[in-house]
Parts: sequence; structure tokens; C-alpha cells
Amino acid sequence: MAMYPSDSPAVALNRRQWFAWSAAASAAMAGDATAQSLLSASPARNTDAERPLVVAQIVDLSLNQQDVSRDFLVGSRSAWQDLNARGGVRGRTVQHITLETNGSPASLQTAWQTAHRQTGCVALSGCVGNATAAALVAMPPPADSSSALALIAPWLHNAVTDSEAETVFEVFPDHQTQIAHAIKTHASLGVKQIGVVFANVQVQQQSQGYVLQVAKSLGLEAQILPHASAKSPIANQLITPTQTIILFVGGTPELHAFVSKLAAPPGRQCFVVALADVNLQVLAQMGGTPKGISIIATQAVPLISSSLPVVRAYRDALGRFFDESPSPQGLAGFIAARYTAEVLGGITGPITRATVLAALQRRADVNMGGYVVAYRGKKRTNAYVTQSMLTQDGRIIG
Repeated sequence: MAMYPSDSPAVALNRRQWFAWSAAASAAMAGDATAQSLLSASPARNTDAERPLVVAQIVDLSLNQQDVSRDFLVGSRSAWQDLNARGGVRGRTVQHITLETNGSPASLQTAWQTAHRQTGCVALSGCVGNATAAALVAMPPPADSSSALALIAPWLHNAVTDSEAETVFEVFPDHQTQIAHAIKTHASLGVKQIGVVFANVQVQQQSQGYVLQVAKSLGLEAQILPHASAKSPIANQLITPTQTIILFVGGTPELHAFVSKLAAPPGRQCFVVALADVNLQVLAQMGGTPKGISIIATQAVPLISSSLPVVRAYRDALGRFFDESPSPQGLAGFIAARYTAEVLGGITGPITRATVLAALQRRADVNMGGYVVAYRGKKRTNAYVTQSMLTQDGRIIG
């Protein structure tokens, strides 16, 4: 696991510089005094009011998650650097600490414990990807309730229960909301049947129930097709599916492997509808789509081409601090950090773990430049869902 702050100088960071940061962080965790000094955010201060506020972000950079997690993290770092450049929160710098994991339970447990031991850490913000966020939600609370860290705006596709909602504060629509939006769009066009493909058996076990429930509520027949990694003879039906619409539940690498062997029936278009864990920019770089196949990705944020103030702020900050292209996952990371900052800035008195948790539990509406987070009781009352398309010639529309 690597840990490092995001308050680097306001210069563009390319991919080579990114990996240099990771190497320095790993050396610091191993006890390299020189690297540790390079990663030190600021000298010691004398009073709590002068010390930086610490916000931690746990990020899964395992192979199947890194295309989403990396963009999400860059978006968050852009937001925190932009905030600090404008004076921080009530005049205090926010030290954004990234805790990288490899997706294993041991790595995640270490990151969780590191965040709780971090002096001055007041919240966990924007933890990503979905499996990591779900595992964090399931972590047992610390024995001392006053040391509990709020889990703010995680990249979480599972619905949160009432008991979990005491410490978990959603911002992004879950899979059920995304699927309902995606299926409803096509149901309105007269489609009566959809095919459903899951990336693997585990994803199918997690998701099949609510996929079928959503389809039934919209009067659609959902036919479950062999999962994307299936190698049995029955999987051959995936080569030329009879359905015009196929819902794919999984990540970018699995989707690329699936569509690479897919062929639309002669003279007919086939649409593969994916969810927010698919990065269309990365998919386009991996080789696009076969003839007759178009991919639609359901996004949990506004379109990155939108004129909403929060989207313009994201594109501006990303351009100033990083040598990167905008992406929906990056915008999600930016929104997660901005929401966290809004909550911190609205606290009267000391900003501590307890006061942050109390402020979040009041669930006041927050409008971040057109992206609104609102609750009814403990449940979100609004969900911003959009869609983008990757065309056969590699263009992204939307």
C-alpha cells in the first residue's frame, strides 16, 4: 500500500510523473527518510486552527479497477489542489492523503487502519472502486465511536441500508438507478426483450436479482446470457446475439474482451449498454468496437461536455493541474471532493471527526454548481444519470 499527499506544486503531471509519485510513496512507506521528507505536506504547526485538515482517500489500483480508480483519483486531486489554491477551508489547507491498495482484503485492512491512525484525519472521501467501497462499508466500527470516520461520496454501486447510513453518505446513483435509467430509455423505444451479460460469476451473483426486478417493473423480458468469461459451448450464442439491446454489468477490461468476440447479425445494429464502471476513453484506446456494434455507457454524473458550473470548474482545474483529458470518472472524483469540502466548510466550531459526522447526519441539501445532493430521511432523493456512446469509428458522443 502506498500513501502520499496530493498537494504537489500547481504544474501539469503526466503519467510518468504519476508513477514517480507512486515510487516515492512506496519508498516512504518502507522507511526511506528522504522520500518521506519529500512527501511531508507541511511543517509542524502550533495550534489546531493552523494545522491542515486531513482527508484520506482509499483507492483500489488493481488491474481491473485502475482505469476507473486512476481517473477518479486525478479528479479528486484536482479539486483539492484547486481548493487549497483558493485558501482552503476557512483558511486551513486540506491535506489530501491517498492510500493505494491492490484490491486484497489485507491491503484494504491496512489502509483502513492507517486512515484511522492518521493524526488530524477527519473523514474518508471518494473511496474507489466499487468492491473497495462496499468492503469499507462492511468494516466494523471502531470501539471508540468518537474516532469513527465518515465515508463520504464513495464510488459505491450497492444500495446502503439504514444502519449503514449513519456513517456512509452517498452522492452517486447506485446500480439499480443506473440500470433503471438505461432500460427505461430503450423500453420507451418499443424494445420488449434485452439480453444481460455479467462480467463473471461473482458479479452475476451480486447483480442478477435487481437487474431482473428492474426489467420486470418496466415490462421487459431479460434473458440472462452466459457470463463474459464463460468458455462453454453455450457461450457461442454471445457471438451473434438475437437481442438488439444487451446490458453489460462489469468493468472496462471485461467489456473489451466481450465485445471483441461479438458480431451483430447481418444488416442489424446491436447496442451494448454498460454502466458507470466502464471508461469509454480507455475502451476507445483499446481498439473500439466491431462492425455493427455501438456501446452506450450510463454515467453517474453530468456529461463532461455540459455547461454546468461544476463541470466547467472540473475541466478548468484538470487543465491547470494535470496533463489529462476529462472523463466521467474524473468528474465523479472532483464532485466527491467538492461535496466533502462543502460539508467541512459548513461546520461551525472545531472540525473534527465527530463534528464532520454530525454535520453529514443532518443531511442538508448541497448544490455544487448544478450538481445537487439532497436527501429524504436517510435516502437520496435525486440521482443524476446520463449516457454517452462510443461509435464504431472510435468517437465518443455525449
